[in-house]
Amino acid sequence: MLRLVTLTSALALSAAAAMAEDIKVGVSPGEHAEIMEEVAKVAEPMGLNIEVVEFSDYVIPNTALADGDIQANSFQHRPYLENQIKDRGFDLVEIGTTITTPMGIYSDKLESLDALPDGAKIGIPNDPTNGGRALLLLQDLGLLTLAEGTGLVPTPLDITENLKDLEFLELDAAQLPRSLADTDASIINTNYALAAGLNPNEDTIAMEKADSPYVNIIVVRQGDKDQDWAKKLVEAYHSAEVKAFIDEKYEGSVLTSW
Repeated sequence: MLRLVTLTSALALSAAAAMAEDIKVGVSPGEHAEIMEEVAKVAEPMGLNIEVVEFSDYVIPNTALADGDIQANSFQHRPYLENQIKDRGFDLVEIGTTITTPMGIYSDKLESLDALPDGAKIGIPNDPTNGGRALLLLQDLGLLTLAEGTGLVPTPLDITENLKDLEFLELDAAQLPRSLADTDASIINTNYALAAGLNPNEDTIAMEKADSPYVNIIVVRQGDKDQDWAKKLVEAYHSAEVKAFIDEKYEGSVLTSW
């Protein structure tokens, strides 16, 4: 009887392995890549094999997804996806939320935001949504005023009042940690800060509020949103195991959305 049960179990496992689906998920370096590796561990017993593919910038992952080189990505917030769809016509859709990573202001020269000098050079991301996010953070901190109606994508041209006559250096988001030697301060996304060895809880001189609208999302092509593997991907991401990993590893610098 034991032999029969063992044989039946082995056959079931073999059948599950044969039916397993393989997908590639694009991520940015840092916490998005690290978390997706944990998601892959949870997804494997569910019959979903995830290959994690890292991209070094924010532009290629959506292009790779639209072109069919990957099946999903997990690196961007909603405003960024909406802007990409508007500008590039991608037929992409959100299938689930992931994490919020508050944007922080870092400096190699200043101990506090109060020490920011007049005419300071500030590094910000050069893509519309993250650059706008950085400016909105500075407005929330009382350092500048933006024109009404700019929504979530203001640019330096929308500044109506610049109290400290700040100068903005617009750079690729991945390059901002390296810019700290050349700026008075730089506003850096958490994933790139972590990848550069910066600690958002200890190294920032100011931090975005946790209730920002920039929740990150899992994205697929429109035609794949109802696929079984897409549902398994979200289920694995939203598991108790992944939440525990995030809470323990990032100690509040990365916040879960579920």
